[in-house]
Amino acid sequence: MTFRIAVVQPISHAPEDAQANVADALRFIERAADEGADFVCFPETYPGPWRMPASFDPTPALAEAAVKHGVHAVFGTIEPLDPTAATAHNLIVMAYPDGRAPARYRRTHPNGPWIYTGGPTWEFQYVAADEFPVFDTRHGKVGLAMCSEVYMPEVSRALALRGAELIFMPAGTDKRRLWATWRNLIWARAIENLAIVVTTQNLLSHAERGLAMVAAPEEILFESTVAGLTIVDVSLERARAMRAGRDGVGASSEFGAKQGVLGPQWQRPELYDTFYPRPLREAAE
Repeated sequence: MTFRIAVVQPISHAPEDAQANVADALRFIERAADEGADFVCFPETYPGPWRMPASFDPTPALAEAAVKHGVHAVFGTIEPLDPTAATAHNLIVMAYPDGRAPARYRRTHPNGPWIYTGGPTWEFQYVAADEFPVFDTRHGKVGLAMCSEVYMPEVSRALALRGAELIFMPAGTDKRRLWATWRNLIWARAIENLAIVVTTQNLLSHAERGLAMVAAPEEILFESTVAGLTIVDVSLERARAMRAGRDGVGASSEFGAKQGVLGPQWQRPELYDTFYPRPLREAAE
C-alpha cells in the first residue's frame, strides 16, 4: 500500500524568533494535508525552541493540527529538565491524527555535554537519553532519531531490530563539509536496515545548502538541497519482502540490496560481546 510523506525543508526563523516558526509549521501541515500527505516531516528543533530557558512549547498546536488535518506530524523541540542548570533533552516528536499522546524520542547519542551550547543556534545543556522506542501507525511501524545520529549505525539498527520500517531522522542546519558523507549515510541506514529513511534540515537562508531525502534500500526516492515542501509517494512492501527474504545465488539480478539482513541468516548476536568490548564512557567534544 502506498502512502505519502511531505518532506518540509523550511527557511527557518532565527533561534531568537523561533516561535514564529509555529505559524509556518501549521501552514505547512495544512498544505501537506491538502496534497494528500499521511506524514509531514520537519527538521530537528523545528519549530523550536532552540534555547533554554524554553519560552514556548509547539507540541499542543502541532498535535491539534495533526488531528484537524488527519496527518502524522514529525517535528523537533526540546524538553526542559532543570531551568536553573539549563538542561534539556533534544526531542523528535510525532503527533498522531487520532489525537493520542504524541510519540517522543529523546536523543541518545553522543554522550553529553556536546555542541548544543556556545554556538549561534542552540543554547542548552544537552542530556542524553537511553531508550529506542518505536511506534505503531496504520501505515507501518515508525522509528524516530535525529541529525548526526546517522553517524552511529547502532541507533538506526536498534530501531530496526525493534521493528521500525520507516525511520525519520530530521537534521539541524547546513552540513558544510559533512554534506557528502551525511548524504551517503542516510542511504546506508536504509540499505543496512531494509527501511525507508527520511531526513530534512533547517535553512536559515536561501544561500545555504539543504539535505532533504527519502531513501529506500535500493534507491533514493527523493532528494533536494533547496527550501520547499515536497510530496513523496512511499510503499513499504518492497522493504518488507526484502526483510522476509534470504540472500542467495543470483539474488543480485533481482534485488539492489541484500535481503534478510535483520534476520538469522545474517545476525549473530552471540558474537556481539566479542567484537564490541564496551569501551569506557567518554564525553564528545
